[in-house]
Formats: sequence, C-alpha cells, structure tokens
Amino acid sequence: MKIVIASDSFKGSLTSIEAGNAVKQGILRSMPEADVVVRPMADGGEGTTRALTQALNGIMEYVWVSDPLGNKTRASYGIVPNQKLAIMEMAEAAGLARVTKEDRNPLFTTTFGVGEMIMDAIQKGCRRFIMGIGGSATNDCGVGMLQAMGFDFLDQNGQQVASGAIGLKDIAMIDDKNAAEELEECEFTIACDVSNPLYGEMGCSRIFGPQKGATQEMIANMDIWIHHFAELTAAKYQHADPLIPGTGAAGGLGFAFLAYTNAKLKPGVEMVIEETRLEQFLADADIVVTGEGRMDFQTAMGKTPAGVASAAKKYNKTVIAFAGSISEDAFNCNDSGIDAYFSILPRLMSLDDAMKPENACANLAATAEQVFRLIRIGTLEKDDTM
Repeated sequence: MKIVIASDSFKGSLTSIEAGNAVKQGILRSMPEADVVVRPMADGGEGTTRALTQALNGIMEYVWVSDPLGNKTRASYGIVPNQKLAIMEMAEAAGLARVTKEDRNPLFTTTFGVGEMIMDAIQKGCRRFIMGIGGSATNDCGVGMLQAMGFDFLDQNGQQVASGAIGLKDIAMIDDKNAAEELEECEFTIACDVSNPLYGEMGCSRIFGPQKGATQEMIANMDIWIHHFAELTAAKYQHADPLIPGTGAAGGLGFAFLAYTNAKLKPGVEMVIEETRLEQFLADADIVVTGEGRMDFQTAMGKTPAGVASAAKKYNKTVIAFAGSISEDAFNCNDSGIDAYFSILPRLMSLDDAMKPENACANLAATAEQVFRLIRIGTLEKDDTM
C-alpha cells in the first residue's frame, strides 16, 4: 500500500515535514510493509518558505533588512539555485509580528525590507520569485518595497516621500529610471488568498487597517491617499487596475506587484501544489493523509488540507486528515474532499502541553497508528473474501 502524506505545519508546534514524519512513524507501526511518502506542504502563509525550499532541495539564505519601523532585522528566504528561484514571505521583513502592539501604526510602517530581500536574491542570481504576502503590518501600497528596488516616488519638490502610508499623500511624480534593470528579467508569483480590491469599502484600509493599528480617521485618510496613488500609477502604467481581486492584499502590496513588476496572483495552496508537483505523487497513491493544527470551516475554504484533498480527488483517492483541534463546524471539510478527520488529542491537556513538539509528535504518531490499524483490518478482511 502506498500512502502519501502532505500535511501543513501545526502552527507554533511542528513544521510540515515534522508533522508528516510523525504520521509516517505511526503508520509504519501498524503497517511496516507500507510505502509511505512524506511531502512538505503549505498554503502560502507561515511556513511556506521552508516547506517549498525543502521540497525543491533548496537552501536557506539570511539577510539583514529593514523591519516595518526601519530598524534592522534578520530575515530568511529560500533559494533553489538551479532554477534561479527565490521563495519568500513578506512577513519576514514587514510582518505584523515584527511590531509590538503598542507600535503598530500603518501611517509609518513600511515594506522597504521586502524590497531589500528581493534585491539580495537578485544579486544572488534569482530571476523567478514565489512570494507569500500574508500577515503584513503595512498599508503603504508597496511603495517602500519599490523604493528599495530603485523606483522614485517624489513630492512636488522632487524629494522622496516619507515612509509608510503617510507618504502616499505627497506623491506627485513616479519615476522608474533608477529601477533595478534586472527586474525586466524577473517573474513574480504571488500567493494571495484574499480577493479585496485596493480601496473602497472592501479595500485594504477599511478591512485590514484596524488590525494594523489604524483608527477610523486614519482609515478614511489612507483610502483617499491610496486612491490618489492608484490614479498616478494607472497614468504611468496603463495595465494597472486597483479593482483586480487581491490588489488590496498586504496593504496594497498585491497592487504594487501587479502594476510595477511582471507578476501574477495565485491561490497559495494551488501554487505550492504546482511547484512541488504533488499530483505526481498522488496519482498512484492508495491513501492520502493531510492535516493542520486546527480544522474548522475555514479549512474548507482553500487552506492546505482542502487543497490537498481537491488534488487527490482528481485521482479518486481516499483522504484522511489529522488536526490538533477540531471545531464544531469542521464537518464542512467533508464536503471539500476530506473523507474523514481525526483529532490527535488522546486526553484532556492544556494548550501549552498539546503544542509542545514532543507531545504533538507522539500524539500524531499514536493517532495515525490506530487509524491505520483499522484500515489494515479492513484491507485484510477484503482480501480474505476475494
């Protein structure tokens, strides 16, 4: 029997590979003869860089860049040298976790560090980029990132505007003569799972601004400034469209990529499945196993387990999922292709205890062992009747 494991990370506890190996351990205790394949998986959010870099036999790079407040921070990203591919998460440089709750203010947070990461990878020979853009602390429409890549956003006096969303109101001219020449050779695939436009009632300021520290007054002002920025951009680049779904992702970073670079937006889990060629492994599998830390109704809306299940169902495979916790509305996952799901908690325990890596590994292995003991019994009984 061939079993393919493609689990997301158990956030805060296990990486994708660690979770997969724990499941594999449990399966082999019940089915020693099974052919068990572990594939790293993610959905474009946290953990995507490491999962994809591992899957593609890449290496991790580390670089000092600007954090959202302009201080230096050490960011990591992956490189697959033989593909000239860089794999990044914008949150490494400009993520909400990089700013204390007290310091969150989208008027002044910048994506400059994201551009520094990109330039570092360009200097190391990368020309293809996979970017996860979830979890941003910014609302600067990617202007900071673009400035780091050589674009000039000037005020009426010909001076660079200030960092953060506050600078958008002063932009009078956009100049790309100093933009990095290598950008002409670069392609960006952006993992984007939100459909928000750049501005308006469903735009980045109104929907995501509050979690980044924006007041209602800030939100109203930023929406006006962003509209102004979009008009200036469209006047220079006619293909720029602020109403394309996803342009509002990461405080307008989606718009910046689409308007200023050779980029396309793609659902995160679809992108990872394609890049890792997961379907090649699923095609001849007997059972597919997936999972994540918590399964709920959102799981069925395009998160890793649902994406893996959708790919597996193209080949009519049975799909099993394991999760650290399961909500009452997780039954929606059955409609997304997951045939059965199981909580790995064997008894009542605190969240801290459940998330300790050694406990999570043991619980995953034990649950997988028992589930596959049952599958083994069913397989043996089926063979006896033939």
